[in-house]
Amino acid sequence: MSDSELLALQTDHLETLQQRYEQALAEHGFDSLLISSGAAPMRYADDQGWVFHGYGPFVHWTGLVDQEFSWLLIRPGQKPVLWLFQPVDFWHANPEFSPEPWHQQVDIRFIAERQVPSIDGAGRIAVIGDPAYLGDVAGEHNPADLLTAIEETRVRKTPYEIACLARANELAVKGHRAAQNAFLAGASEFGISLAYQQATGQREAESPYHSIIGLNEHAGTLHYQYYDVEAPSQPRSLLIDAGVRFRGYSSDITRTTAAPGEDRFAALIHGLDQLQKRLCAMVAPGVDYADIHRKTHQGLAALLVAAGIVDGVDEQALVSEGVTRAFFPHGIGHFLGIQVHDVAGKRTPSPEDAPFLRLTRTLEPGMVVTIEPGLYIIPSLLDPVLAGPLGKHINRAVIEELRGCGGIRIEDNVVVTDDGHRNLTREVMAA
Repeated sequence: MSDSELLALQTDHLETLQQRYEQALAEHGFDSLLISSGAAPMRYADDQGWVFHGYGPFVHWTGLVDQEFSWLLIRPGQKPVLWLFQPVDFWHANPEFSPEPWHQQVDIRFIAERQVPSIDGAGRIAVIGDPAYLGDVAGEHNPADLLTAIEETRVRKTPYEIACLARANELAVKGHRAAQNAFLAGASEFGISLAYQQATGQREAESPYHSIIGLNEHAGTLHYQYYDVEAPSQPRSLLIDAGVRFRGYSSDITRTTAAPGEDRFAALIHGLDQLQKRLCAMVAPGVDYADIHRKTHQGLAALLVAAGIVDGVDEQALVSEGVTRAFFPHGIGHFLGIQVHDVAGKRTPSPEDAPFLRLTRTLEPGMVVTIEPGLYIIPSLLDPVLAGPLGKHINRAVIEELRGCGGIRIEDNVVVTDDGHRNLTREVMAA
């Protein structure tokens, strides 16, 4: 899709948001809504702030993730008013704001001071955002029912949002390919991170989340957060979970690579990749997302047996007795959008057999989800199983061989369409 086509979709996107927000305001008895972009809090006892990412509803309308101390006013039947904070400042540069078609749909005003805009005739007004920056602004702050309705406006993505997510996948796949090449060339975790950033053209601070880049046993820590600057003497595996933010929208992709000579681990990656494709194929309207999670455990049980990791136990028993959960402790995925773990996924609690599942809804067209099965060798989870009654059925020699590889995760970003799904990640990788 060309840039001009994408920008044209954004104007339709804003019209849809206006309709959705007007309905939410009417249903909850409000005449207007003021949205704060937020700001980066200052570190305690320091003169520096944390990295800033704008408040979700503000970014949903504007795509501007780096506009601090700014405001957006929504009123039924009227043009939204956007106040952008642009101080005269010789210490820092203001975010660039190049003219685009959507600017014609919004009344854009620039303010040089950190001030709340003066609003006349707002009626019953709701004000939403980080309470630390709402202060004594007139209106009802963060009314719970209205916030729930506003979160719901983000669940079914517009064509513009899907186009942005597709572009974020395109950029991230470039980074993943560069990361894999860097790993195979012997780079450290830090070097792989640099290769990823160079390929995507996005600094770590601008990315939607801190990239997970784990070599060898580090790949078994689900949210491994450090980068070793020295490569291991014997690289065995790479797990990289990294995305890109494009016009406010986030990709979230994970791939695992075996080093040359790691044939058993490579075979496991292939097996999990085949399972992951089958799980992605389940994505369709009317599907209970938790059923995809349950199917993951059934598939993992079959993979564990086929790979010789477990023998002498019925596959269903591996699931019911919690053995597969020791190898795959997290949920199958989550909503994706402005936020990596996007809002409104858990209107009901997670089921008992999936306590960490972040999405408990039935899938509908326009939803965008991740599908991310894993298979990990995590001592704190596996050791109790090895010491238990089923431990005699687990091939300890294979487990010991795999411990140094950490684990596997494969993650794609998938759109629910009217009659099935569209895999944003795989369509880029196949191109």
